[in-house]
Amino acid sequence: MQRPAACLFDLDGLLLDTEPLQGQAWREAARHFGADLNDGQLRRLRGRRRLDCADEVRRLLPAGISAEELLAVREPIAARLLPHARAMPGAQELVQRCRELAIPTALATSSAAAAVNVKAAPHPWLELITLRVMGDDPDLRQGKPAPDIFRIALERLGVAAAATWAFEDSVAGSQAATSAGCRVYVLAPPDADRNAYPAGVVWLESLRDVKFP
Repeated sequence: MQRPAACLFDLDGLLLDTEPLQGQAWREAARHFGADLNDGQLRRLRGRRRLDCADEVRRLLPAGISAEELLAVREPIAARLLPHARAMPGAQELVQRCRELAIPTALATSSAAAAVNVKAAPHPWLELITLRVMGDDPDLRQGKPAPDIFRIALERLGVAAAATWAFEDSVAGSQAATSAGCRVYVLAPPDADRNAYPAGVVWLESLRDVKFP
């Protein structure tokens, strides 16, 4: 196996342990409107853009609640919680190793730029990933599970998909990276239904398991 031409990284649940906090924010916001989200419903939100998640959640709420009303409640909760997200084990070391080996990197995250800034602020090592394609990128038409976000990252880096490693944790994200043609590594969430993920992904128990040729 050859060393990758580039590495593309998701953020939430992959580099930072934000998923429990994201889920808590959605759950608290839904309760504000009188609904309780179960674990399965929260899992379906993973890896997707904020507005796509809001549209999913509002279908579970009393009729007439707009995405804007839902997000007005949810975003302050998330802003309070997300700066406390810790780095996933091995994440900082993996990003630093890419820099040492001169492997180009990009962030391919469904989070909007403002949210990325909030989450990344306590983690200066994330500044090593200078190319960032985020959920509110003006060139992004469809969020994950569509492959657009990875295709944009590949184009901006000027690398071929087949020679690129993409790192994900969610079903939607792994579907997007697979459709873009990347070699996909999935950091297995504890509650992952592996049958829901695309065939051919490489499963990781930890980012410390990643080895470059």
